[in-house]
Amino acid sequence: MSTNLHPKFQINGHYTNREDLIEIAYSLIKEGNDEEQKVGNFLLDWLSEDDTITVTTSGSTGTPKQIVLQKIQMVNSAKATIDFFNLEEGDSALLCLSAQYIAGKMMLVRAMVGGLSLDIVPPSSDPLRFLDKSYDFCAMVPMQVKASLDKLSQLKTLIIGGAPINTELLKKLEKSGHQNCFETYGMTETITHIALKRLSKENSDQPMPFAVLPGITIGIDNRNCLIINAPLILENSMITNDIVEMVSEKEFNWLGRYDNIINSGGIKLFPEIIEKKLGQLIPLKFFISSIPDEVLGEKVVLILEGDKTDAYDEAIEKAGLSNYEKPKELFFLPKFKMSQNGKILRTKTLSAIFKI
Repeated sequence: MSTNLHPKFQINGHYTNREDLIEIAYSLIKEGNDEEQKVGNFLLDWLSEDDTITVTTSGSTGTPKQIVLQKIQMVNSAKATIDFFNLEEGDSALLCLSAQYIAGKMMLVRAMVGGLSLDIVPPSSDPLRFLDKSYDFCAMVPMQVKASLDKLSQLKTLIIGGAPINTELLKKLEKSGHQNCFETYGMTETITHIALKRLSKENSDQPMPFAVLPGITIGIDNRNCLIINAPLILENSMITNDIVEMVSEKEFNWLGRYDNIINSGGIKLFPEIIEKKLGQLIPLKFFISSIPDEVLGEKVVLILEGDKTDAYDEAIEKAGLSNYEKPKELFFLPKFKMSQNGKILRTKTLSAIFKI
């Protein structure tokens, strides 16, 4: 299978053909650090004669697993992003994510397919700290964006994914005035994002919906979970566990995970919606969950990272929560279990608290 290596592709300022890129990959594997070795290994896999790539999911919604993706589907996904953002050969791009996961791998694929000039820096919480150069395109997780707010002018277009964007960060992005920040919706199985929404024009009272990329159609099942039809990147329709509100045939609002729904007194509650209401009022890492209750069936609880304190009762009262939404108990843990891309691993964190 042709891997569509564009003749204008550059990596760290050097033009490369297939033979040069194989040599670079071997050098990264032999002499590089752990993250550089991951880049080298992916490049060798990509340039091999195999038609498929095996990738590992992040494990944020369950146990990490390996899945097999067709290279042509990855190329199609890359082209869809390139076309959506009108990226042209020679445009600059920054890879500051780990090549272990699909988001980092796809930044490499987009650059190789689109003839972009790609700079690679070690993934860190503050990737722009020592960079003065400007870039046409970059992908980050929210943790990185939060640390880079005062340098976002260096990025013409920024896509943000890997974890939900909380209300506090959203407000800061609005104040930054950056006009081309986009939140992404997608997963490893969909070869990163299949939908985007612009954040710089977000209104907290009337949030903009996600809009799917060209060539993708969507629907919902009887649980109101999103169904994705993307013939160029998926062999079959994909039924997700993401509960959505359909805005139009091409747009949706994400409400939360079906796996996380809390049934309290017969009322279905979405932890993600409660978390958004609390987002500006609680500076710590936190999430909403539930525990069994004899009267309600399940009762809402608030899990916080840090030392035990009573300081959050007032925040809960100010959040405008209904009686059902209000946490009935608070639990504290010194350190949450986190994925590499900054997502809270809820199940593993709950296991550390309740020994389940």
